[in-house]
Amino acid sequence: MVRAGGPGAAVQDAQRQGPTGGSVSPLFAGYRAPDGPRGGAFDEMFHRDGTVRAPYRALHDAIAPTAAADLAARSQALDRAHLDQGGSFSLPDQERPFPLDVVPRVISAGEWGRLREGIVQRVVALEAFLADVYGAAQIVRDGVLPRRLITGCAHFHRAAAGLTPPNGVRIHVAGFDLVRDEAGAFRVLGDNLRNPTGVSCVMENRRTMARVFPDLFTRQRVRAVGDYSTHLLRALRAAAPSNEADPAVVVLTPGVSDPAYPEHCLLARQMGVALVEGRDLFCRDNVVHLRTARGEQRIDVIYRRVDDELLDPLQFDPDSVLGVAGVLNAARAGNVVIANAVGNGVGDDELVRTYVPEMIDYYLGEAPLLPDVATFRCWLGPERDHVLSALDELVLKPVGGSGGQGVVFGPDASARELARARRAVNDDPWGWIAQPVVHLSTVPTRVDDRLVPRHVDLRPFAVNDGDGVFVLPGGLTRALPRGSVVGDTGPGGGSKDTWVLAGRGAGSEPEPTTSRQQQQRHVLGVLPEVS
Repeated sequence: MVRAGGPGAAVQDAQRQGPTGGSVSPLFAGYRAPDGPRGGAFDEMFHRDGTVRAPYRALHDAIAPTAAADLAARSQALDRAHLDQGGSFSLPDQERPFPLDVVPRVISAGEWGRLREGIVQRVVALEAFLADVYGAAQIVRDGVLPRRLITGCAHFHRAAAGLTPPNGVRIHVAGFDLVRDEAGAFRVLGDNLRNPTGVSCVMENRRTMARVFPDLFTRQRVRAVGDYSTHLLRALRAAAPSNEADPAVVVLTPGVSDPAYPEHCLLARQMGVALVEGRDLFCRDNVVHLRTARGEQRIDVIYRRVDDELLDPLQFDPDSVLGVAGVLNAARAGNVVIANAVGNGVGDDELVRTYVPEMIDYYLGEAPLLPDVATFRCWLGPERDHVLSALDELVLKPVGGSGGQGVVFGPDASARELARARRAVNDDPWGWIAQPVVHLSTVPTRVDDRLVPRHVDLRPFAVNDGDGVFVLPGGLTRALPRGSVVGDTGPGGGSKDTWVLAGRGAGSEPEPTTSRQQQQRHVLGVLPEVS
């Protein structure tokens, strides 16, 4: 519901006149930015007065004259092209295209530069934290984090203690879940340091859009995303034991039943390395070998897409057939590198990650460049008191919950539900966190014969090769169901191609990185054991 005279009405009124004084396109007729708890959601294409934001002007001018029938035809062509290129996912007894919307999301060069710096800072701090927590654990000794958060974390694995990678990198690939609040500020909702997925959608979305809408790319320069696999392969080869001049790299997949199997195939093919399952590998004398038609081949780096708990039956689940028996001992002996490192999950644990701002201050001596979504930790007295007093304004989430189970959406909860939630928090404060309701930003999305605002999130990807952190320009944008808020971003909608515009004179310059020397400048004075 849009209040009279609210921002949604302003967009609609301006659209009747058109952003430049002309008649409005039928595609945007009635376009309304949804209201939120603190005013209207931030619409990424339109200002609150209805004028088009600068990064979107060329795109808006290109699609505004499009007839609804032509938009529908192009959308169908997009689905066909996406399916032809393998951009699909399996459902029971059928296969359909992964929904890709016809309207891309646009991020300006300046805004992306700030995002990139915040992501790099976060990677560097989390690398320092993982090295510390599996080493001296000085951050715990100094009282910055409660020891209980580490020892009680299901993804903290003592088997990884003292296991130091040859080039010091544990986070070879990272994904970050970002949302944009009502003020237009990007905030971190979650970190993914184990097996982040979705980068194949980023590349396939771009290939499909360029094939179906080549005219859109002629109006502005969009930074490329097709070189991701080059950066990934460089990082994996750089991670190999130092005595290997030509390291052998494989991608370890759980198999065709895994939902991300198409991504595993794509990355292996683009990197030119073998895609293997656990049964294809074996360990002998703490060395990993691959069975091939030409005999045994020694393997130096395993880019695994298998969870920690299934990776090595000698260390974790003894019934697992997806991993390789003895691979962790081989890594400890320095004969193979596992990417991402075993035990990284302690860094993206829902409780531990609430301390990332403190980590950035502790290890880097800096303020966070990319803020988190505010999270109240119920095990801390003052924060618990705030949660209990303002529960009807917050989203209360059980720690370790998934799929929205157990979430209490305060503004919609009954008095009885709120009372029950308060008792649950008092009984088990370590089992709950709370966040304010954040009305996510919107981007025009095709629904039937017109464009309507749909909430979006963003997952950018970073690759660390030890000498620098590369952040893929853009990321995976999901168009979410109408009304989505933090704590309520369930499945639905589709994806969007994410355009990062090239700055003036940027041309085809490579993405800047943070060098190894800069990383060392941050951490050497605080954590000597991190190289």
